[in-house]
Amino acid sequence: MRAKRVEFEDDDGVLRRYSHHENGGGLVESTAVVHHTAYIDATAYVDPGARVHAHAYVGPQAWIDRWAIVGERAVVGKDAHVGPGAVVGSRARVGDRARVGASARLDRRAEVASDTVVPTGARVAPPTPGPRTSRFRTAA
Repeated sequence: MRAKRVEFEDDDGVLRRYSHHENGGGLVESTAVVHHTAYIDATAYVDPGARVHAHAYVGPQAWIDRWAIVGERAVVGKDAHVGPGAVVGSRARVGDRARVGASARLDRRAEVASDTVVPTGARVAPPTPGPRTSRFRTAA
């Protein structure tokens, strides 16, 4: 049986209390807000002041840093880090082992590939669709 709450002392000497999220069992700090439909893997952390919205997925060993926001239906991959104050827009995807810098912004449906580093303060737009292919053929 695991403990309901876990306490850590942060780098500033402040005692932080984390509890296991009801969906996935990941650790969520007491001042963070995580929607009950979000999935937080048992080995993931959500730090103080962070917010994780409905149906978001935070994968194994992922870390949502202080004051970061993970939007509705966004996906944060295995061992990924969303930096302090960063925003992952709704339906955006952060690949495995990717690093999103502090105050960076991923727009709605943006994609960050695995093993990619998004610099501090950067903005990532969603992929642009390729040229449209017509359903019609030219007469021969």
